[in-house]
Amino acid sequence: MDKRKFFINGAWVESQGSDTRAIVNPATEQAIATISLASSSDLDSAVVAARQAFENYAFTDVAWRLDLLGELRTIYKRRQAEMAEVISKEMGAPIRMAMRSQAAAGRTHIRNTIRTVRRFKWKRSSRLGGTVVVYEPIGVCGLITPWNWPMNQITAKVVPALSAGCTVVLKPSEIAPLSAMLFAEMIEEAGFPDGVFNLINGDGEGAGAGLSRHEHVDMISLTGSTRAGSSVSIAAADTIKRVTLELGGKSPILIFADADIEAAVKRGVKSCFYNSGQSCNAPSRMLVEASVYGKVCEIAKRIADQTKVGDPAEQGSHIGPLASATQYEKVQSMIALGIAEGATLLVGGPDRPDGFERGYYARPTIFTDVQRDMQIFRKEIFGPVLCIIPFDDEEEAIEIANDTPYGLSAYAFTGSGKRAKRLAKRLRAGMVQINGASHSSDAPFGGYKQSGNGREFGEFGLKEFLEVKSISGL
Repeated sequence: MDKRKFFINGAWVESQGSDTRAIVNPATEQAIATISLASSSDLDSAVVAARQAFENYAFTDVAWRLDLLGELRTIYKRRQAEMAEVISKEMGAPIRMAMRSQAAAGRTHIRNTIRTVRRFKWKRSSRLGGTVVVYEPIGVCGLITPWNWPMNQITAKVVPALSAGCTVVLKPSEIAPLSAMLFAEMIEEAGFPDGVFNLINGDGEGAGAGLSRHEHVDMISLTGSTRAGSSVSIAAADTIKRVTLELGGKSPILIFADADIEAAVKRGVKSCFYNSGQSCNAPSRMLVEASVYGKVCEIAKRIADQTKVGDPAEQGSHIGPLASATQYEKVQSMIALGIAEGATLLVGGPDRPDGFERGYYARPTIFTDVQRDMQIFRKEIFGPVLCIIPFDDEEEAIEIANDTPYGLSAYAFTGSGKRAKRLAKRLRAGMVQINGASHSSDAPFGGYKQSGNGREFGEFGLKEFLEVKSISGL
C-alpha cells in the first residue's frame, strides 16, 4: 500500500520531503505499506493549519462538538472490523484480540468522552469574592502515540482534545501508523473543520522532537518509553509548553498465602503475556509469599505451557508476534541476560517457539530464583517474560514492590480485607487493583515516578487539555 500522504488542513497531501519507511507485518517480516517521514516543512504546515483552525474552533459550542463526536462514534462502529484488521497486520495482535480489545478500546474512549463532556461543568463559581472559574482549551496539541495499543492511545488523546476545543497534530508510531491513517479517514468523514485534526508520520528523533520544541504547539502529550519521555521534556523546555507523559512500567503483582492461589497466578501470568507482554501496565514482577512459592511456580509453569503462540490472522486466544525486529531483539537479549545473571529458566527461553522459522515470535518465558538486583527484575522488557520472587512478610512485599523507578500499576491478591486496604495505601503506583478487579475505562490512567505525569481517561483526561481562567468583576 502506498501510504505516503499526510492529512493536513482537511486534505490528504504529498510530503514535502523524500524520506520513506516500510511498514512490516511482524508475522511475516514482509513489507505491507510505505509511509513518508515528515520533513520540517511538513511539520510546519500541520502546525500552521492547527493554529489557524484553533482561532475559530476554540469558541465553537460544546453541543456542536459533541454532535461531531457522535458522528465519529457511528463511523468508528461501522468500520471497527476494518480497524481491527489493520491493527493485526501492522503490530501483530491476533485478530480476535484486535477486534475485542485493541479496536474496541477506541470505540470505548469515544463513548466515554462523550459522556464525560456532557456532564462536565465548564463554568464554576468560586467562593472567593464572586470570582468565576472557567475551563478553556489549551490550544494546539502535539500528540505522540505508541505502537503497542495504537487506537487505545490515539482516541484517549485525540477525542478529549477535540471535545475540549483544541486542535491537534497527531504523530503516531512509525512502526504502526496505518491504524492512525484509517482513523484520520473517519475524522474526515465525520466532518470536523479543516485543520482541526492533522496527521503526519515520522520518527521520534525527527517529527517527535520537532513537535515538542515547536513554538506554536501549546501542549505535548506522549505515550511511550521513559527515555522518549525524557527526550520530549527536554525538547519542550525552551517553550514552557505543557507536557503530559504516560510512560513505562515494571508493575508488581503481590500474591499472599491467604489468596485464591490458582486464580491469582492464572490472572497474573495471563495478564503478563497478554498482547505478547507489550503493555506498559503488564504485571511482569510476581511477588509471592514464601510459604506458597513452590505451588505458585508449579501453577505458573502450567499456565505458561498452555499459552499458545500463533498467526495473528487466525482466530483463537493465542498470542501473536512482537511488533518489530527491534522489539524482538530486545526481548531476546533480556532473556539471554536473565540466564547469564543466574536466574532459573522455569519455562520458555530464547529464540522462536517451535514451528516458527520467521516472524518476530517469542516464547512465553518465566524466570524463578530471581534476585532484586538482576536486570530482568528491574528493567522493562516489554515482552512475554515474567519474573517470580518470594517474600517473607507484608513489609518485605511492599518494600520489593516499591523498589523500582516506575510506578504505573500494582496488583495484589489477598484474602484479608484489612491487608488489602493497607496495600492500596502503601503501594506507590498510580493504579492499584485488588483481587483481580478491573480498571474502569473512565477512571484516571497514569502513574508515579518515571511512569510519567498527568492522567488519561474520563474527566481527568479531559482536564489535561484545558486551561483554567479566573474571571472577576462580571
